[in-house]
Amino acid sequence: MARKGNKKRWNDKAISPAISAVIMTGVMVTLITVALSFASNFLLLRMVESEFNSSKQFMRTLGLQIDDVAWVIGRTETARYSSRYGNVAVTTALNYTIHVNTTSQSNLKFYTNTTNIICFNMPVEHYSVGNNYFELLHPSSDAGFLLSGATAPVARVFAVEKLPMADGSFVRVVVIPTIRMLNLTIGNTKYIRLYLPILTEGEAPKYSQSITFTGESISKIGDTVTGFKVEAHFPSAGFDNLFFSFPDTEESISLTEETVLELYVGSVDVALGVHI
Repeated sequence: MARKGNKKRWNDKAISPAISAVIMTGVMVTLITVALSFASNFLLLRMVESEFNSSKQFMRTLGLQIDDVAWVIGRTETARYSSRYGNVAVTTALNYTIHVNTTSQSNLKFYTNTTNIICFNMPVEHYSVGNNYFELLHPSSDAGFLLSGATAPVARVFAVEKLPMADGSFVRVVVIPTIRMLNLTIGNTKYIRLYLPILTEGEAPKYSQSITFTGESISKIGDTVTGFKVEAHFPSAGFDNLFFSFPDTEESISLTEETVLELYVGSVDVALGVHI
């Protein structure tokens, strides 16, 4: 009987390594599965992050192209992009209104118009940098929407995440028109010239991931003024100054003598996915 008991204990010891091997194999499989899942998620995040960073450069390029086509009627330029997770949208979201002071009147409405903006939208379920995130991409200094000098841009480019918004939850890279201001003197007459591109929504068949700009028209209005101000208004819900982050929504220019104010408005058609 004692020998039988010893045999049973020997069999228990023989089975124990097999059970341990099964347990260790299960643990290893679990660890490998977790590691693969982590690696897959990490790789996906890096891919989406890379795509978002690429969209920043793409939208900077669009900002420069607006200046190329806005002042030449009929000129066309197409930019192509590649995106798996994001998309480009054209949205009506910004109004500029100009008031002037003359020798006989004050705060006289000189011009008003609403322009579209261009947004590269990345859903936050794929990539997020945090609510109320804002990064100015172009120009390098935050001088607002009235920029002075011959080399001043006519587009502002920034990245923003503002939640919630009616059109969806996105981190965005945005291109909006701004106003270039030039001061010059011809003879004894002083001039201020303002250049403002207005983006109008064109065709959107979305055959491909591309944006085409076409210069549609150029108009000019002028008056002799003693000062003027430009106001930014936001006609679309959610697209307020928390979204645009202008330092001020009103910029005033005071003049020491009568000056001819000339406003040049270039209408730019924005078509999505026209070229295959």
